[in-house]
Amino acid sequence: MDHSLSRGSEHARPPLGLAQLSLVGTAPPDLVRRAAGAGFDFVGVRVRPVTGAERAYDLRPGSPLQAETLARLRDTGTRVRDAEFLLLDGGDQREAWLRMMEAGAALGATGLTVAASDPDRLRLADTVARMAEDGRDHGIVPTLEPISYQAVDSLPAAAALARPAGCRIVVDTLHLRRFGGTLEELAAAADLVQMVQICDGPAAPPADRAGLVAESRSERGIPGSGDFRIAEVLAALPASVPVSVETPSEAAVARIGDAEWARRLMEAAVAVLDEADALRAQNATAPAVDPRADA
Repeated sequence: MDHSLSRGSEHARPPLGLAQLSLVGTAPPDLVRRAAGAGFDFVGVRVRPVTGAERAYDLRPGSPLQAETLARLRDTGTRVRDAEFLLLDGGDQREAWLRMMEAGAALGATGLTVAASDPDRLRLADTVARMAEDGRDHGIVPTLEPISYQAVDSLPAAAALARPAGCRIVVDTLHLRRFGGTLEELAAAADLVQMVQICDGPAAPPADRAGLVAESRSERGIPGSGDFRIAEVLAALPASVPVSVETPSEAAVARIGDAEWARRLMEAAVAVLDEADALRAQNATAPAVDPRADA
């Protein structure tokens, strides 16, 4: 399924996906169905739960759930772009990431999203490099996500780890705004950005780490509904960079259901992409500023 021209033949758009966290309680086969029904091109799938309270999905090659997910992907023409999620904590996690890579590759994923709580940068650099080496055997590239409340909490820090290892970066608009990332930092790391995850929210952050975690995992705003200036972020990157809607809202899904939530997220995402297109066009036609003008 390719909806890259769904906004009209004059507007090609990047691949647009639905992240598992947007419907974290929806099993992967149903996630694929909901995403396809709403018009998304791809999904991100959690092959490993993030917390003990999160529903675990057995997507090991040969499992019934994996077979059902593959069948749903074939039926809808949707694809899996990224598998997630591993928090690199400084321990020996190679067995965990190898299992994740195996499961992700069997579903067609090309990226494995990770973040880092390990404060030892030398050890972390070695971990990321070993992951990248293992990923080559599976056709999987580790993608490091800087997160506002973890050890790697900025674009420069993520780029410094990813670039020498041959890894990529995932940019999440929530965390970008919460750790105060700049458009200049984004431009400097643009060649590493494999995907942008979008959601919205208020400019003012939660008061403490617990609040940041709760916001991140369970209550984000629909793209375009808050203060994150998502179009500005997207316009700072090449228009071809895939966009994944990562917008969990336990309250909204409980109220309107997962199918309607997916539909609303798709509608909002397309509107934000249109806004980013307009901003790119505006930037392209803006007159150059002569640095000598104020001399």
